[in-house]
Amino acid sequence: MGVLVGKPAPDFKAKAVKSGKIIEDFSLTHFRGKYVVFFFYPLDFTFVCPTELHAFQERLEEFEARGAEVIACSVDSCYSHLAWLNTPKNRGGIEGVEYPLVSDINKKISEAYDVYNPHEGIAYRGLFLIDREGVVRHEVVNDLPLGRSVEEVLRTLDALIFVEKNGEVCPANWQVGLKSMKPSKEGLEQYFAISRP
Repeated sequence: MGVLVGKPAPDFKAKAVKSGKIIEDFSLTHFRGKYVVFFFYPLDFTFVCPTELHAFQERLEEFEARGAEVIACSVDSCYSHLAWLNTPKNRGGIEGVEYPLVSDINKKISEAYDVYNPHEGIAYRGLFLIDREGVVRHEVVNDLPLGRSVEEVLRTLDALIFVEKNGEVCPANWQVGLKSMKPSKEGLEQYFAISRP
């Protein structure tokens, strides 16, 4: 599929785990009207992955305050997700993580988002910022050993919210409170025309 920016986020129905319970028919359509940070990680019970999941959990309230849902996904089963959630942090687990973990055991979701690594049978560290209409507005894919910056995800989310609210664009390294750029009405319409399906 290649780059998904500007296209509808591929939807799916899958099992997921949240708050110690299995959700049988988890779907992105349940989150329409909210921003979604949907990220893939390679495997449960590994080394870099728990650092990322805990890092998102530590900033979860900040995402929620912006009207965003955080959702993680890997090729593990929902039972592996449950076991990992029940394992303390000091033993490599992710006890305390409150956002959903989707099971992509058949690899169809990671294939749809074009982050599946067929040689390893797992997903790369893909992250997709999806707007309230279900359109991908940002994506980044890291190789397996490279952890992500939650701070940068929040900054990008802030930029998207600012653009949608103010009709302005954000230059390099923009953060809340810094100067934005106001293109002409035609220029802004052109930006959105080429970034929408």
